Amino acid sequence: MEITLDALLQSRDNRHALQQQLMQQHPGSTLVCLTVVMPGSVKRNLYSVVTAQAALTALLDRLGEHVQAARARDLATGYEAYLITDLPAMEAKRVTCDIEDSHPLGRLFDIDVMGADGTPISRQTVGGEPRRCLLCDHEARWCMRNHSHSQEELMAHIQQMIDDYVR
Repeated sequence: MEITLDALLQSRDNRHALQQQLMQQHPGSTLVCLTVVMPGSVKRNLYSVVTAQAALTALLDRLGEHVQAARARDLATGYEAYLITDLPAMEAKRVTCDIEDSHPLGRLFDIDVMGADGTPISRQTVGGEPRRCLLCDHEARWCMRNHSHSQEELMAHIQQMIDDYVR
């Protein structure tokens, strides 16, 4: 199912509202938010489901007993998971950066750790490097801004990554 830009923007607004609600319900805890990197207008497909399950498993394995609550939403606009943890936000961010950097599908995980003010903590704050492009050595943001690669190239690479992981 193709998603319109309006639907995608509405889902971001809804995600932000849920994040704020969860942070209010769990004061003093850290909120970890997971989404899947899936370019294009189709956000939910077999590849995104496999990636989401791999990401959630990795998060639960690494955060383990520190997870106080978890909530997942499998939407047409993409998979979302929210974990409340008792880890300090900076420690949780170091763990999530390690997952993104070391898991075979980690480059397809978008794991945000929310600061006390409700904004995501950057990778650079915990000494991490900016995310790299899936296809070249540039920073991912640079390639996205400059439309350096076609959607077809990106999807072919993503599908190959996931196929290799599943095998």
